[in-house]
Amino acid sequence: MFTITSRYFGLETAETRTAEGTNVRYVRRRFILPPEQFALLHEHSVAGGDRLDNITARYLGDPEQFWRICDANNVLDPHELTDVVGARIRITLPAGVPGAPHA
Repeated sequence: MFTITSRYFGLETAETRTAEGTNVRYVRRRFILPPEQFALLHEHSVAGGDRLDNITARYLGDPEQFWRICDANNVLDPHELTDVVGARIRITLPAGVPGAPHA
């Protein structure tokens, strides 16, 4: 139902029927691991004018993967990550992928 790069890839789906009799398929709830369970690759220091899509393109090679950085920093609103100049953003491996110590 979703591409491998989607935040919804691999999630269970379910179906419900509306009062009008239409079947509606939906994705079940997505749970995110705690930030400390993401293997850190780099920390980015926010500079004036930084945008999360550009940061994601720089470190992950795909601006549409911004959601991975949000997950790793326990943030729902992507703009929150770049609001404060000097803030540190954790750039990590995908959830559940272990990293080598001191890599």
